[in-house]
Amino acid sequence: MTPDKNRIYLFDTTLRDGEQSPGISLNSREKLEIADQLAKLGIDVIEAGFPITSQGDFEAVSLIAQKVREPVIAALARAVDADIERAAEALKDAARPRIHTFIMTSDMQIEHQLRKTRDDVLKMAIHAVKKAKSYVDDVEFSPMDATRSDFGFLCQVLEAVIASGATVVNIPDTVGYATPDEFGKLIRDLIEAVPGMRDVVVSVHCHNDLGMATANALAAVVNGATQVEGTVNGIGERAGNTALEEIAMILDTRRNTLGKHTNIRTEEISRSSRLISTLTGYQVQPNKAIVGRNAFAHSSGIHQDGVLKQRATFEIIDPKRVGISESALILGKTSGRHAFRKHLESLGHKLNDEELESAFLRFKDLADKKSEITDVDIEAILADEMRTLLDVFALEYIHVCGGTDETPTATVKLRKNGDIVEKTSQGDGQVDAVCNAIQRATGVTAKLISYNVNAITGGLDAQGDVTIQLDIDGKPVLGRGVSTDIIEASARAYLNAINKALSS
Repeated sequence: MTPDKNRIYLFDTTLRDGEQSPGISLNSREKLEIADQLAKLGIDVIEAGFPITSQGDFEAVSLIAQKVREPVIAALARAVDADIERAAEALKDAARPRIHTFIMTSDMQIEHQLRKTRDDVLKMAIHAVKKAKSYVDDVEFSPMDATRSDFGFLCQVLEAVIASGATVVNIPDTVGYATPDEFGKLIRDLIEAVPGMRDVVVSVHCHNDLGMATANALAAVVNGATQVEGTVNGIGERAGNTALEEIAMILDTRRNTLGKHTNIRTEEISRSSRLISTLTGYQVQPNKAIVGRNAFAHSSGIHQDGVLKQRATFEIIDPKRVGISESALILGKTSGRHAFRKHLESLGHKLNDEELESAFLRFKDLADKKSEITDVDIEAILADEMRTLLDVFALEYIHVCGGTDETPTATVKLRKNGDIVEKTSQGDGQVDAVCNAIQRATGVTAKLISYNVNAITGGLDAQGDVTIQLDIDGKPVLGRGVSTDIIEASARAYLNAINKALSS
């Protein structure tokens, strides 16, 4: 069968580069949930992690390698034997394993970070690819900081690693320095200068430091790249990475012009975005392309009139194409379990009886407080419920009191293995008091790093989405909780972080 020369492969590094974003800390169960959704999305390659960095990362890569079978599962490794051996071990059960090894090639990083010579780097790159090749057939090599590397040396390294067995060569704009014309030309010139690049997958990995990650990736595709690396929602180091949903929809919407396509199931884009936002705690900006809540919203009267007459007047993408329904089923307090289950299934969620009952009770409680329940509210409830399934401590009860002339006091009741623990504490405010009470009840000492509250929907009755980052035993841990009561949401977030620390 002749390969499709116009097919662009998408390599997702949400679980590796994305998790390196400050404040993100995913456990193995959350990473597997994301990997499963990425497979549903149609991602070709999932970079599941960097196994040498921690036992937790190793276990997560191993779990994903065992459970997620359709995409290629990649593990990152420096050009060091120990890294490559650890990556190979983590990938041993993968149906389609790939080791992704890298080394710096710019003189700035070779001299100041590696403290080696170009000759050293060339030898290390060759050795790393050969070693990785002894474990897996599919080996990807990245010359780190390629856009600031000497062109001649870059060609020499790429030619050598291809001869050593690399099946994918990735050209990273590691610090987001390039402009689209420069980056497109670099890809074209490399393909012309290194004949072996015509026989391997040419990949690109762009960072967004100057806001050009997606533009650079697109310029690379136009000039011969066949794989784009990035993350859902564009999260990642510093200003983030190429947003894969943007690349997918650019190629989908402009296929007649660009002549390229991906294997992405675009209807899964919105759900993938929401899941990753929920689990990482990184909110999507309202005006974010494709997945922002305003991406398909129209407030101008002229725009509204045009869309009502003919959608295409002001929308170049049908919202259904990315998994957003134009009409929502509004659930309320008179809805029963059957209607609730059916609506969850329409959103793509299949819950067992226990999970359904727990989520339904939360929904009914919310319906008593809100006149209108949106799909975003329901997604938030489900995410909050999923976070508590394996918790060590469950929140049973909160009571707080305080005022301008009295010290805030909180009582919490927690359940652990059927036993009830109840503690009372005071604080500078009601949130502080309830968090102090939780500390006393769990016996876990934590230091607050950050606290953030977002409204999930509009209106004074909106659910509050609280994100708390704690320092527990010297490690940052992220917790999230939702409720129409900010104090309850804060308690849930605080307890979620403690439960994560206890179960890690």
